[in-house]
Amino acid sequence: MEYDFRERFGRYLEEFEIGDIYKHWPGKTINEHDNDLFCLLTMNHMPLHIDKNYAEQSQHGQRLVVGLLVLSIAVGMSVVDTSGKAVAALDYEEVKHHKPTFIGDTIYARTTVLEKRASASRPDRGIVKVETVVTNQRDEEVMSLKRSFMVYTREGAAKAAK
Repeated sequence: MEYDFRERFGRYLEEFEIGDIYKHWPGKTINEHDNDLFCLLTMNHMPLHIDKNYAEQSQHGQRLVVGLLVLSIAVGMSVVDTSGKAVAALDYEEVKHHKPTFIGDTIYARTTVLEKRASASRPDRGIVKVETVVTNQRDEEVMSLKRSFMVYTREGAAKAAK
């Protein structure tokens, strides 16, 4: 038997329903290497993220995971269920940091479909807006964000593939 999981990666416009919630799995435990590498790659040298001694003197008593890493992982976790068939990422808005994430925390994400509409200029695609909520292993909300992306309709994707 042959399986083609490409069809299960993301959704076409007509597969989104407002109010649907996707619980993304698996979670991701963020280790020291993840945080350090992300900080180095993005040139974020904030001592709360990279200097253990400095961070131990802070109000949290330990290093914080850089927020953009949490955001990036959460969006990445959501792609298979949401924007895996996206033509374009359009917007990120209302990114909120509710609680800090620490090295060793495991994050999980769930996404709710907020809006969907056909494109006014391109009938073979539409725009979807979602909200992703990120929690840690204690089920504490650490981040939330809204984003919009453009996806093909099933028919539009078939025509584009030719």
